[in-house]
Amino acid sequence: MAGIPFELKGKSVYVAGHRGMVGSALVRRLAREDVELLTVRHGELDLCDQAGVFDWFGKRKPQVVFLAAARVGGIVANNTLRAEFLYDNLVIAANVIHAAHRSGCEKLMFLGSSCIYPKLAPQPLREDSMLTGPLEHTNEPYAIAKIAGIKLAEAYRSQYGSDFISVMPTNLYGPGDNYHPEYSHVVAALIRRFHEAKSSGSRSVTVWGTGTPRREFLYVDDLADACIHLMKNYSASELINIGTGVDITIAEFARVVAAAVGYTGEISFDASRPDGTPRKLLDVSRLAKLGWSASTDLDQGIRLAYQAFLREQKQAAE
Repeated sequence: MAGIPFELKGKSVYVAGHRGMVGSALVRRLAREDVELLTVRHGELDLCDQAGVFDWFGKRKPQVVFLAAARVGGIVANNTLRAEFLYDNLVIAANVIHAAHRSGCEKLMFLGSSCIYPKLAPQPLREDSMLTGPLEHTNEPYAIAKIAGIKLAEAYRSQYGSDFISVMPTNLYGPGDNYHPEYSHVVAALIRRFHEAKSSGSRSVTVWGTGTPRREFLYVDDLADACIHLMKNYSASELINIGTGVDITIAEFARVVAAAVGYTGEISFDASRPDGTPRKLLDVSRLAKLGWSASTDLDQGIRLAYQAFLREQKQAAE
């Protein structure tokens, strides 16, 4: 097993899922490190294709792997595409983790999701609360696949001595998010909705749910920085939460987004839409003890995310 601190300099580093929001943030952050960056597009390598994954790893032999590839989405996507979310995420985790082991990868980081924690687990959510109670139904398939990935990394460490670690990000937002009107996460959904309302002159915007659930939000470039920090400075079987340690109600958050977008109309709530978990705040004390904390506050981060949304809209129209 590699020692701590782990040296990234001069290593070949594969970011699985490099075109997604998390993967692209990791690519931006790795540009500041002296590494050989390895990426491969989905059209060239489908991570659900076991033979293809094993072949690619056998040829390229990455020394370091960030496993950020996943099928992701908001409450509606998770609850509608249940089979796809379970199958695809199980297979991606199994293929990449086993291929990394087979090809002699020095260190791998598996990125999970805070939905792995029980729906009614004590707040803030500690790493050891995983598997202590029932999951939130709407995203149970995704959560089960992520739990399996965490346990795979743990098992390969236990059986083979592989330096595989797992991290648990909170709710993320920023450049490269998915703004699909039905399948997006709450941040992207609200940015799009308030922008469209501002552009059309709409006098009110309806937000899904009651507005009472509390959520913690982390700017995706902060997540990438935390991942690099942990890759260099952490090596153990226990997973590590990555978040800010601060949460906000969806109603309050909607007002933050409206202000960043410049929308001044009314905000109402559709209680017929699902709320999801009542609260999801991560205990980030283990991360803090390892010397890392987020540097982008929510107001600044949402402004940056809105600027990224405008850039991406413009690029899509060209």
